[in-house]
Amino acid sequence: MIGSGVFSLPQNMAAGAAPLAIIIGWLISGVGILALAFVYLSLSRRKPALDAGPYAYAKAGFGPFIGFNSAWGYWLSAWIGNVSYAVVMFSALSYFFPPFGEGNTWQAIVGASAVLWLVHALILSGVQTAALVNLITTIAKIAPLVLFVVLAVVAFKVDVFTLDFTGASNLELGSILNQVRSTMLVTLWVFIGVEGASVVSGRAERRSDVGFATMVGFFVALVLYALISLVSLGVMTQPELAALKNPSMAGVLEYIVGPWGAILVNVTLVVSVLGAFLSWNLLAAEVPHVAGRDGTMPRFLAGENKRGAPATSLWVTNGLVQVFLIVALFANSTYTALFYIASTAILVPYVFSGAYAAKLAITGEGYRTGESRTRDLIAGLVATAYGVWLVYAAGPTYLFMAAMLYAPGIIFYVIARRENGQKSFNGLEAVLAVGLVLAGLAAAYLIWNGSISPL
Repeated sequence: MIGSGVFSLPQNMAAGAAPLAIIIGWLISGVGILALAFVYLSLSRRKPALDAGPYAYAKAGFGPFIGFNSAWGYWLSAWIGNVSYAVVMFSALSYFFPPFGEGNTWQAIVGASAVLWLVHALILSGVQTAALVNLITTIAKIAPLVLFVVLAVVAFKVDVFTLDFTGASNLELGSILNQVRSTMLVTLWVFIGVEGASVVSGRAERRSDVGFATMVGFFVALVLYALISLVSLGVMTQPELAALKNPSMAGVLEYIVGPWGAILVNVTLVVSVLGAFLSWNLLAAEVPHVAGRDGTMPRFLAGENKRGAPATSLWVTNGLVQVFLIVALFANSTYTALFYIASTAILVPYVFSGAYAAKLAITGEGYRTGESRTRDLIAGLVATAYGVWLVYAAGPTYLFMAAMLYAPGIIFYVIARRENGQKSFNGLEAVLAVGLVLAGLAAAYLIWNGSISPL
C-alpha cells in the first residue's frame, strides 16, 4: 500500500479541500476501507480455496463475465499504477537532476524504462527473491515517514490548521460535498493494495497470515496517511499546500527543517517506489497468470518459467507499461492523471468483493451452524456502498476512460471461453458487454473531439 501516494498526500488532499472536508474524507475512507479489509479477512477464511483474491470472489459470486471484468480491472489498475510509479519516481529525482522534470521528459522515460526491465528481471529470478527485496525497502521507507510525522507535530500550529477551516473563503473549492468528493480517489489510491495478501494467497505458507497481513497493513497505513495529511495542514495553509510541487511532503519538510528535509523525502520516495514498483509488478502479473490457469483469461497467460515466476503474464504486463510510458512522454501525462485512472479501474473488483461477502453472509454458505454472520454482512454492505460512492466521486471523465480500457477485454474473455468450449455470454452478460462496448466507443469519441482529456 505504501508506495508513492503518501508522499504527495499534503498537496493532493489540499488541492481540492479544506481541513474539515479532509477530515470527513478520511472518516469515510477509513470506514469504507476498514469494511473492505474485513471483507478480505472474512473471505480468506470462508473461501480458502479461492486464490487471487478479488477476481476469484467476483467470479464465484456473480458468474464468469463479472469475474473476468474484475480480473481485467484489477490488472488494468495494477499496471497503470506502475506507470504512475515510474513517473513520480523520476519526478522526485528531478530534485537532484532537473532534466527529469515532472517525470515525463524523454530523459525520465528512458530512466523509468531501465528500472522497469531491471525489476522485470528480478521477478523472473524468483518470487522469493523479489519478496526479500520488498521487505528491505518497506523497512527503509517507514522510518522516514514516522520522522516526518514527529517533526510536523512539533511544528504544528493550531491557528494555521483552523484558518479557513471549512474553505468558505475559497470559492474555487466549492461546497463541502464537492470538497469531500475531491479527496475520494486520492484516499482510495493510497489504500490500493489492502487486498494484496489475498491476491497472492496461493503462495502463503499459512492461510491465517492472509487475514492478519490485511488488517495490520490497513491500520498501519491509515494512521500514517491521516497523520501526514492532517498535520501538514497545521504547518502550511491549504493554498500553500495546494501550490506545492509533488512529492509535496518534500516541500512541507523543507519548510520545517530546511533543504535537508526535501532531500530526505525525495530519497525516501525513490526507495519506497522501487519497493512498491516491485510488489505491484508481481501483483499485476499474478492475476492474469492465475486467471489463465483457471480459464478466466486465455491459457497463454498461465505460462511460468523454471523458477515458478509468472513469466508470460509478466512480459505482457510490462510490455504495456513500457507502451504507456511512451504515451506519457508524448501526452505529457502527469502522475495525478495516471493514478486517478488506476483508482477508477479497480472499483469493479472492490465492489464485487464486498457484494460477495454480503451474499455469503445472507446465504450462510461457508459458515458453521449457529455462527454469527452479522459483522460480515455489515462489512460486505458497507464495502459495497463505499465502492458505489466512489463510482459517483470519480466523475464521468474517469469512468469513461475506465470503460474505454475495459471494453477491449471482451476479446480476451471470448477467447478464454472458446478455449474451454463454453458459450461466451448469457442474456444479461450480453447486455452488459454491449453496454461496455458502447461506453468505450463513446469515451473514445469524447477524447477524440476534446470533450474529455484524462491524460
